[in-house]
Amino acid sequence: MNDQTIKDEIKARYGQAALQAQKQERRSCCGTGTVLQAGKLDPITGRLYQDDETAALPQAAVAASLGCGNPTALASISPGETVLDLGSGGGIDVLLSAKRVGPTGKVYGLDMTDEMLELARANQAKAGVANVEFLKGDIEHIPLPDNSVDLIISNCVINLSPDKDRVLAEAFRVLKPGGRFAVSDIVIRGEMPAEIRRSIELWAGCVAGALEESDYKAKLERAGFEQVSIEPTRVYTAVDAAELLDGTGLDIGAIAPLVDGKFISGFVRATKPMAGQAACCSTTCCS
Repeated sequence: MNDQTIKDEIKARYGQAALQAQKQERRSCCGTGTVLQAGKLDPITGRLYQDDETAALPQAAVAASLGCGNPTALASISPGETVLDLGSGGGIDVLLSAKRVGPTGKVYGLDMTDEMLELARANQAKAGVANVEFLKGDIEHIPLPDNSVDLIISNCVINLSPDKDRVLAEAFRVLKPGGRFAVSDIVIRGEMPAEIRRSIELWAGCVAGALEESDYKAKLERAGFEQVSIEPTRVYTAVDAAELLDGTGLDIGAIAPLVDGKFISGFVRATKPMAGQAACCSTTCCS
């Protein structure tokens, strides 16, 4: 399974999800099936937003919500700020952020999938939001200048990248000194069975490519970030795992108990040091 294979699978999954959302059919990319499946919410993408948050949004933006958290509710977004959403999908987090930054702020949404970009721009037009721009590109190569963004958000996307070091280096580059990284993502606690790591479907489903918690923190620190933390927002059980594994061809009965409590939705926070400061990565460097 090479990097291009992974990217092609993700593009295909997200493109199909965008088309389904346009038909008002809720479909999940973080997960292997539909969001509403046999009357049950998808264990990763369900119950992420409050009704009062989504009431004013186009239905297609809500239908295309494929994340594992709600970064706009946990990040401190202030009027006038510039925000970048990595892997913005149908635009739900971009539109929510645009309301918070107000007319003096700006929100960029970056996505590599044409169908998602088309959907997001249509949702922007329906919402009548002017302070938003959707960009086409890879999160490993962000098409914005150095030191141009106050806040980076993302929702269950960084785990999809086969080159996470490059993603985090790019995030660090475009953030202004003092800028914040505030991302919802799937995070692993402990060892994952090899069968899961090898599954292309589960990579596109946000599980196989997820980083172990200490590895995620170490990569952020190596990229230059400080004040790194991961706050669990949901811990998935063997029952959740069985739902995610359904349709993958893996032995659900054998594997699901092995991952009970080992993968979580986490809110990942980090800060780019102010100009002239180096990130403090040890217990003594700041003394």
